[in-house]
Amino acid sequence: MKSIRDIYKIGRGPSSSHTMGPETASRTFKGEHPEADRFQVTLYGSLSKTGKGHGTDRAILAAMEPVPTEVIFAKEDPADMKHPNTMDLVAYRDGEESGRMRVYSIGGGDISIEGRENTSKGEDEIYLENSFAEIRQFCEYRYIDLVEYISINEGEEIWDYLATVWETMKHAVEAGLSKEGVLPGGLKIQRKAKLLYNKVLETAHPEVLECQKVCSYAFAVSEENADNGIIVTAPTCGASGVLPAVLYYLRQKRKVTDQQIIHALGVAGLFGELAKKNASVSGAECGCQAEVGVACSMAAAAAGHVFGYDLSRIEYSAEIALEHHLGLTCDPICGLVQVPCIERNAVAAMRALNSANLAFFLEGTRRISYDMVLKSMYRTGIDMNQRYRETSEGGIAAAYMRRGGRK
Repeated sequence: MKSIRDIYKIGRGPSSSHTMGPETASRTFKGEHPEADRFQVTLYGSLSKTGKGHGTDRAILAAMEPVPTEVIFAKEDPADMKHPNTMDLVAYRDGEESGRMRVYSIGGGDISIEGRENTSKGEDEIYLENSFAEIRQFCEYRYIDLVEYISINEGEEIWDYLATVWETMKHAVEAGLSKEGVLPGGLKIQRKAKLLYNKVLETAHPEVLECQKVCSYAFAVSEENADNGIIVTAPTCGASGVLPAVLYYLRQKRKVTDQQIIHALGVAGLFGELAKKNASVSGAECGCQAEVGVACSMAAAAAGHVFGYDLSRIEYSAEIALEHHLGLTCDPICGLVQVPCIERNAVAAMRALNSANLAFFLEGTRRISYDMVLKSMYRTGIDMNQRYRETSEGGIAAAYMRRGGRK
């Protein structure tokens, strides 16, 4: 399994698969073809169907500057396409093709280059364990917790990196809470984080305070993501509001230290990496269960660590959180990471806390493991109709268009 650095990438929104991945692919290809005087990039699958809304073309053009670049949104997919996020990059010199590369944007900002998959296999594999069952066995045999397990495999420097991740997350929450106005893209969606947060001070109902605070933090980060702000993939841009919202809330409510939060980020990262290794974190491949569902499981595991849970209860927290996102579709209206994505982050943040609380009371009664849920999630995603896997052709997106929504 790779380092948990792989699950936390700092960058601009709104989409890790549709913005970060294609940008990385474009920079890589440009670097390999310094002789080119023109580039052509053809987008297929989900990249073609929702690329305009996600800003895929803008990310590619920015990466290719100053070389003239044509971005084509293909109407049909090639018969040999291996992933729903596929792009072909072609370099030209004096009117002749000088290079070609097919790239798959596989989720979380990562790419896979066709024909090169095996060249780097294993380079970043720093964990010998590839399932939570194996991790748990390793830890229990040596009487260590997950924080110690991470330090053994990653080295103490991982905590410095996660400190930077935490600072970025905090800044995203606070930046989002300070802003008002309309998000870009044409849907005219108003920022709501500041409104939600300010209402916390007005409410006379203590039982809703937690919901208002947690949701305002999730809205804040998700709105920053939608506005091309700096966020952290956790595990993706579209699900970047869940984990920061839970950690920011617990930091305030429980008065835990930043170091405890950083350790919780490490624990959450393990569950995110397991999902990436054994299932998917790509909405185009497995629907939103792979993005917000995994984010919820990461946040639940992080909360469990803050609560002082043992290995079993932390796993149970993550398992509950993911299990009850199974089948969740990815149907962003107009391809924008706004509706239903922003609200969905807030709901998942609350569900993460509820999952961790439920795990405390019911541990000892469960029958399902996190590994089992990951396998189920992946199979469910593969079986899901393609319209519900980040194409904007099904679900809420289709209903919106039928009512005369913007194309």
